[in-house]
Amino acid sequence: MADSNHYKVIIVGSGPAGLTAAIYAARAELKPLVLEGNQPGGQLTITTDVENFPGFPDGIMGPQLMEDMRTQANKFGADTRFEVVDKVDMSSRPFKIESDSGKYTADALIIATGASARLLGMDSETRLMGRGVSACATCDGFFYKDKEVLVVGGGDSALEEATFLTKFASKVTVVHRRDEFRASKIMVEKAKQNPKVEFAYNKVIDEILGEEFVTGASLKDTKTGELSEVSADGIFMAIGHTPNTQIFKDNIDLDENGYINTIPGTTKTNMEGVFACGDVQDTLINRRLLQQVPVVWLPWMQNIFLKDKY
Repeated sequence: MADSNHYKVIIVGSGPAGLTAAIYAARAELKPLVLEGNQPGGQLTITTDVENFPGFPDGIMGPQLMEDMRTQANKFGADTRFEVVDKVDMSSRPFKIESDSGKYTADALIIATGASARLLGMDSETRLMGRGVSACATCDGFFYKDKEVLVVGGGDSALEEATFLTKFASKVTVVHRRDEFRASKIMVEKAKQNPKVEFAYNKVIDEILGEEFVTGASLKDTKTGELSEVSADGIFMAIGHTPNTQIFKDNIDLDENGYINTIPGTTKTNMEGVFACGDVQDTLINRRLLQQVPVVWLPWMQNIFLKDKY
């Protein structure tokens, strides 16, 4: 009698990469199990309008897009479950996966757990996420045409986002806790030469202001402790990302920042039968773009599955 908890393919993660993998695997009649994690749908569920996803000329809400992708995967036979994976054992085949609701085995494993934007951790940030607070300038910059925005951070990503936002916003203020940037000199000079970019040095956000939508922020001087208020229509967090790889660290090769190493040009990891896709292994392509675009490796991966007869 077949083990009802054994699957040819288990996919850990349910963002665009994970659900696209599920669609391809399901259409290949591999009957994948998708363990969706503690944020089903990934980071797109905390954004509002998505206008750069192909096939939706009028845009689509992020949560709706992910629900449609889940429905499509289910239509072809993928089994999606709202479970959080607690432990993975890759020491032998089949692989062993434990979630908060069950134990499973799999011939092949696809890791698509993504990366989480680092946030400030305040209640107002959570409440206004998608209502003026964003962690993705590429995703949401278009909605701030002729408006004033803040960018929080001091690295390359912060100054890159600030420069990008000047395509839309009338004014971009970079809020940085120090008076010197960690960013490369070329990025700093590029931002400083842009007439739309201003800088709030030695400042941190003490509180995000607004009821239904962001109206501004209370800034705290890191040297004097003095508080001041600044008006803004949007606040972009650009203080980095953390790959969701904690449960895999003892099983698979990670780079110095915790992202999964894959063989260049493929989604293969150092472990045979284990693949990684999307933000969890993306260190070369701009991760903010991949938050709204499905990865393009899947036909290749499908051929690997069929060839190896997983």
